[in-house]
Amino acid sequence: MTTKKLAKELGLLRQRSKSSVSKKSVVSNQIFSYLIVIDFESTCWREKNNRSQEIIEFPAVLLNTSTGEMESEFHTYVQPQEHPILSDFCTELTGITQMQVEAGIPLQICLSRFSRWLQNLQLEMGVAFANKDQRCSGPSQKLCTFLTWSDWDLGVCLQYECKRKQLHKPDVLNSWIDLRSTYRLFYNRKPKGLNGALQDLGIQFSGREHSGLDDARNTAQLAARMMRDGCIMKVTRSLERVSGQPMSPLTNPNSGNPSIPHHLPNLKAL
Repeated sequence: MTTKKLAKELGLLRQRSKSSVSKKSVVSNQIFSYLIVIDFESTCWREKNNRSQEIIEFPAVLLNTSTGEMESEFHTYVQPQEHPILSDFCTELTGITQMQVEAGIPLQICLSRFSRWLQNLQLEMGVAFANKDQRCSGPSQKLCTFLTWSDWDLGVCLQYECKRKQLHKPDVLNSWIDLRSTYRLFYNRKPKGLNGALQDLGIQFSGREHSGLDDARNTAQLAARMMRDGCIMKVTRSLERVSGQPMSPLTNPNSGNPSIPHHLPNLKAL
């Protein structure tokens, strides 16, 4: 075999090798088979005030950690009840109109439909949510948890709205992965918001910023990239009781960070 021919075959071999690497699974040793990415949009105002925020868009995206693919979505607009008229600032920021929220559903019904969506995932795909009383068992069950950009969505917005309105919140929403803090620890740098984190990794934001569904999809893309880079996704926050004591909604047992007041509107953008 001539030197030129040998070099050509070696070049083809390298190309095939690169191609196979690019198409491989995200990572094989993740704790969770699936992640459900949530990114709420809520009522907001340009001026600072003490008004309570209400969820007006409730999106969730199911991310397969083995393939990096988004396999299912839940999405609905939600009617605000305490402050039913959206501010102009809120519509400008989120793109959500008064007509969309009026055609939406109350949060109580939204949570009921979301729970049915989760049940369908359990029945049809073998998704399982482990907690302190129940562990994932059997090869057919695929462990799943929730993922958000910061603790605001589940630790502040939903938590306090359900308390104010005395609504039952699904227990599975009591623990989650904060991708913002995970990003900061994994790459050892502070991201400038979700879009900034994507840009740092050479990923272009797809869709409209502050659209809940677009934000959730982009957060899922970021999580997939981080897993390809070797990040193992682990639960970072929990509302479950520890040793008989209730945990603060925004306290990591390993960090001692204080909880954040529920009226702060822009925690996700930091």
